[in-house]
Amino acid sequence: MILYHGSNTIVREPKLGSQNRYLDFGYGFYTMTNKAQAENFAKKVIIRRGGTATISVYELDENNLSGLIIKHFTSTNEEWLDFVSANRAGTYNGKAFDIIIGAVANDDVYRTLQVYASGLLTKEQALEALKIKKLFDQYVFASNKSLSKLIFLRAEEL
Repeated sequence: MILYHGSNTIVREPKLGSQNRYLDFGYGFYTMTNKAQAENFAKKVIIRRGGTATISVYELDENNLSGLIIKHFTSTNEEWLDFVSANRAGTYNGKAFDIIIGAVANDDVYRTLQVYASGLLTKEQALEALKIKKLFDQYVFASNKSLSKLIFLRAEEL
């Protein structure tokens, strides 16, 4: 499987470092299955941090993940909504995972999450609104053990 990471620099050797904000799946190294979405993210990063919009491309052998604790959200269901909401609020204190897989809360989805978090949408309304969104998966590597499974292939400057 090919995964993409959008950034302002080439990331040959991903590392777990401090994060300055709360993200969908919490602490980790974020990759995406959709190249266009990674490109869009890279362009946003350079606005905040400078540098050159860059896509780092990795290979992940899905048959070589034994020994890892993996959480895979197959849809934007109630469990996904609770998990993302808690991580974005900085209140998640559940089980730790090596890899988390599931839908990206892109800008459009994030607006729905904000309205839900503010109490203007019920959980059911938020889930119904998410059904019409076109979502792509992200793979978040939340441990050094999981990062060792990523193989850097190349970088592409935009």
